[in-house]
Amino acid sequence: MSETDLIEIANRRLKLALDALEAAAERRGETDKSQTALTTQIQALGADRSKLASELDAATARSRGLEAANREVAQRIDAAIETIRSVLEHDR
Repeated sequence: MSETDLIEIANRRLKLALDALEAAAERRGETDKSQTALTTQIQALGADRSKLASELDAATARSRGLEAANREVAQRIDAAIETIRSVLEHDR
């Protein structure tokens, strides 16, 4: 082989290597973009989870308050029924 042929072969190999490097750099860039998007989504999901947990805590507290109020109302109704029965029995 002549020196020109060897230079041409080396030039082709260099071009192929540069093309492969460029493709790898593009893939890495796309991977970085995907990771950034995924990180953003994970952060958004974390924020949503925190908000939902807070709302659940508030709803649970309200539910407990309503249950306590319901018990108190039931006790008052029972007491009123007993008072009415006593009055009715006393009047007989």
